[in-house]
Amino acid sequence: MSDVTFPTDRQRPFDPPDEAIELRERADMHRMTFADGHRGWLVTGYSAARAVLAHPRFSNRPELAHPPIPGSLLRARMQKDAKTPPGFFLRMDEPEHARFRRLLTGQFTVRRMKMLEPRVEEIANACLDDMAAAGGPVDLVEKFALPIPSLVICELLGVPYDDRAQFQEDTKLLVNLESKAEDAMAAFGRITAFMYGLVQRKRKQPADDLISGLIESGELDDEELAGVSLLLLVAGHETTANMLGLGTYALLTNPAQLAAMRDDPSVVENGVEELLRYLTIIHLGPMRTALEDVEIEGNVIKAGECVALHLPTVNRDPSRFPDGDRLDVARPAGGHLTFGHGIHQCLGQQLARIEMRIGYPALLRRFPGLRLAVTPEEVPMRSDMSIYGVHRLPVTW
Repeated sequence: MSDVTFPTDRQRPFDPPDEAIELRERADMHRMTFADGHRGWLVTGYSAARAVLAHPRFSNRPELAHPPIPGSLLRARMQKDAKTPPGFFLRMDEPEHARFRRLLTGQFTVRRMKMLEPRVEEIANACLDDMAAAGGPVDLVEKFALPIPSLVICELLGVPYDDRAQFQEDTKLLVNLESKAEDAMAAFGRITAFMYGLVQRKRKQPADDLISGLIESGELDDEELAGVSLLLLVAGHETTANMLGLGTYALLTNPAQLAAMRDDPSVVENGVEELLRYLTIIHLGPMRTALEDVEIEGNVIKAGECVALHLPTVNRDPSRFPDGDRLDVARPAGGHLTFGHGIHQCLGQQLARIEMRIGYPALLRRFPGLRLAVTPEEVPMRSDMSIYGVHRLPVTW
């Protein structure tokens, strides 16, 4: 049987590609040819994906990875001479990864995140006030989905929100799979320089924020501090913003589920988990590379072979999520891998959950007549980005 390639062409906006579903029905793991010709593996089954993410002999280092799909940006990021930028602990292995994770874990505890709830509510209500004042139709991404997590992470880190326009534009270049390599690298350089300058200013004038707290620990140099801050800034607004936008789109096309999220507070927490599972905005990976021969469910992954996980398909695996192709905000939805699993599980997942648990019901209750201002087919999808979602979501009420 010939190798497969990474499936990307979606036939419906909320579902994984039909090709990926067919592959999962055939087997949990498949031999795959990566964009640069490397022969590795594609994982479409839940148990295999969880095993790969938990296994200690898989590496997350970029210089060992291979691009799953063609694209100049991915190739530039994953060249053999690529090095993990200082502070980018997400792409480090142990023990380097643990050094950064230990410093940051205390900043993202459930208790500390819950302390942010009143401020998140204030920010959400202010966005809704702006929407009401503008009158429909508006772009929900611009007015609601992006400002909430962006404001929250800026305040948490101590990044001036007035500077958001430039770093949000540069972030788009970084996650756009069609960006030219030189444009993406220039954007990365601008954001890094911005964060480095901010770190230096906070050394002179510390405040009550995460960057100042990391400086006070005395364990990181300025380059590492800038890298950590950049990683948290990008992850902190790109991911939740796309979940708020795409999740609202999914609810607007499913009135019964929308009504439950709007009218029944008891389902909101579980509903957020279900939306995270059902939509799975991380649609190109994650990826790992075997450091030695590893056996996963009877398949031997040779040392040096790269493994790509197809999370949207994994999170619909009927062996773990019966009737998983149906959105049901009332069904127990725990156990999804949207935030990853193992040592690299998303550090900010509790913050993301709070933003969504507050954001969805606040929006739906403030505008009970919320509806699309265009046909569903006219909503532009982020198929060209490394994080899935909607580019814009025109709504009215």
